[in-house]
Amino acid sequence: MLDLKIINGKSVANEPLEIGIKNSKIVEVGQEVLSTAKEILDVKGQFISAGWIDSHVHCYEKMNLYYDYPDEIGVKTGVTSVIDAGSSGEHNITEFYELAKKAKTNIFALMNISKFGIVEQDELADLEKINEANNIARINELSDFIIGIKARMSKTVVGENNIIPLEMAKKLQSKFERLPLMVHIGSAPPKLDEILERLDSGDIVTHCYNGKLNGILDESGNVKDFVWDAYNRGIIFDIGHGTDSFNFNVAKEAVKEGLFCQTISTDIYHRNRESGPVYDLSTTLEKMLSLGFTLEKVIEMVTTNPAEVFNLTTKGKLEVGMDADLTIFSVENRTKTLIDSNQNELTVAEILNPTSCVVAGNVYQVGGTHGSL
Repeated sequence: MLDLKIINGKSVANEPLEIGIKNSKIVEVGQEVLSTAKEILDVKGQFISAGWIDSHVHCYEKMNLYYDYPDEIGVKTGVTSVIDAGSSGEHNITEFYELAKKAKTNIFALMNISKFGIVEQDELADLEKINEANNIARINELSDFIIGIKARMSKTVVGENNIIPLEMAKKLQSKFERLPLMVHIGSAPPKLDEILERLDSGDIVTHCYNGKLNGILDESGNVKDFVWDAYNRGIIFDIGHGTDSFNFNVAKEAVKEGLFCQTISTDIYHRNRESGPVYDLSTTLEKMLSLGFTLEKVIEMVTTNPAEVFNLTTKGKLEVGMDADLTIFSVENRTKTLIDSNQNELTVAEILNPTSCVVAGNVYQVGGTHGSL
């Protein structure tokens, strides 16, 4: 007997879909699941996808600068897994790990290469805070939790150190066989070309569609040649919306030219969740739909793609043997005004409404605007 059966759903390709779950794993996937179950969830024609993964958040609740509470940005908004992007460093990530285990949402971390993480805006201005031996030790100790590293490479963060912290991050990365590196880009120095030329296939550039002078577009409004070079070399481009890092016009031009992000993330923390412009992952997905991406493509960017990028081998797909993490949602014809990080507005007529999610076979209900219960 199944623990849970989800019936009367449909896939993002609009085909009938039902799911059978047992022992926190997906054991049946098909147009109809006939096995009996202890619990049945009737989704009444809604979409069922693999559980949404927000691959850039800030949810270490004991921080003072950028922080949130995992379930507020996770299961309460239909998101089953979040990846904290550098809030903590080798000094405090163990405490973060202990807190993370109490959440209903799956939590993973990209460890900041700076000792304390983002306790101040300029965590990479003092190179003494980067201790390679300690970083290696912590990654080895918490290998199930730390799934990558983070370096924020913008002027306010690195101070006078320019590109040096990135070179230190790459050196740390080289000590491991598969360790994703996410790099935040913003104002220069360091210049974007200097950052991108040091990255390798599989490294992640977050805030890819920001509207800053040190961004991906040149003075004529076209994607810079060296950005295309990085893209074609296999650098992963991630949204990382945030308070100040997503611009509709930049995104429209990039998409028009064919430079597509591979992952959609929010860079969410309590302030841009409560006051915008981020609010939640579904709102960010609506912005990408407005740029012409299909529903199948945007869902891929928060399921299959981040799971592959961050080596989450049991997540991201609706297949037998995968973790029983799912998101149930509807697409509604309703007018809504979306706002980017630079106060540009866009009115759309189609919105995403997550109604429930499943984490390790447990059902959590979601409801209301911006995922409030």
